[in-house]
Formats: sequence, C-alpha cells, structure tokens
Amino acid sequence: MAFGFAPHTSAATSRLTRILGPDEWAVSSAPLLHNPREVVNDLFARHLPSPATAVVAVFAPDGRPAASASFAQRPDTTDGWEHRNAILAHLRRVLPHDLRLRTPVRTAVLLVCRDGAPEWTEADGAWMWGLRDACSLHGLRSGSYITLTPSGWRVLGDGRAGRTPHAGSGSQRAVGSVLLHSKDGAPEAVRRQTAR
Repeated sequence: MAFGFAPHTSAATSRLTRILGPDEWAVSSAPLLHNPREVVNDLFARHLPSPATAVVAVFAPDGRPAASASFAQRPDTTDGWEHRNAILAHLRRVLPHDLRLRTPVRTAVLLVCRDGAPEWTEADGAWMWGLRDACSLHGLRSGSYITLTPSGWRVLGDGRAGRTPHAGSGSQRAVGSVLLHSKDGAPEAVRRQTAR
C-alpha cells in the first residue's frame, strides 16, 4: 500500500472547469425564448443596464415575468463560482425556490451588459456556468444567456440578435433594481439604488 499526496490543483486550473464553451451551452437544452426582442426590450426598460451590470429574470410557465433583479458585476471576474453565488443571492431575494418540485417549471434568463465585441468570451462562459448552476440549486430551468454590447443584443447559443437596445442605450445608470411582477406581468414592487 502506498501513501501520497494528491497533485496540487491551482486556482486557475479549477476555474477552467467553471466555464461553459459555446458548444457546451448549445447542447444544454436551454429553452428558447419565444420573442427574444420583447424580452430584451422589457428587461432593458425595467433595469436600464449599463456596462458591468447583470440582470437575472425569472419567467412563469406561461412565459410571463415573475421577478427580476439587476446587480453590478465584479470587475475582471471570470470565475463561474463567483457568478453563480451572485445570481443565486439575487434569485433568493426576489422569489422562493422551487426545489420541492419534481421538474422545474419556472425559467431563469440572464442578460449581461458589457463592453467589447458580441462574440463569446471566457467571461460569458463563466456567466453561463453560473446561471446553470444557480438554477439547479434554486429549482429553476436554466434559460437563455443574452449579452448586451455596443453592437446590440445577442442570445448566445441560438444566433438571434438585434441592434437595439445596446450597451450605450441607457442614459441613466441604475444598479440594484429588484422587481416583483403580478400575474399580469405588471410590477408590484420596485426597489432601486443608483450606482455609486
């Protein structure tokens, strides 16, 4: 019998496993948005995201919004674990989990407003991993991942995109918005903090 130590795994190596590539995301069976342009316009109007802002939104089985929250991203973070924790914390603030259900019925969508080109980046891969893991822990279906860049919006994984809104569209910089929606989709409560 031999004894030894497990090989040392650096933090950088472990972070690589918390990123999803475009191919992995495309085969993850995320439900397609019925009308992505409408979803993007609605989330943009509700949260006015600026670069370095993420918006997580949860939709009921009938496609209506149930809740959404926006929050500031930590700069230069490409670790899916940290993104997962941020998404999960905001999901817990805006609606109860669905962990007692056999199969998830509500779907979470993530919109990330950022600078740069619209193509996939490692940071996007970390957000995708974070969304998928947060949904699993909260009892939700992992839905679409959308980027909002200076070029416009893009649903990664299914190729749908548009020019407006884009990352520079918002004249205000609102971060920390939390919206709970009634059954007809109208906001019931709003709590907004302006960026510092």
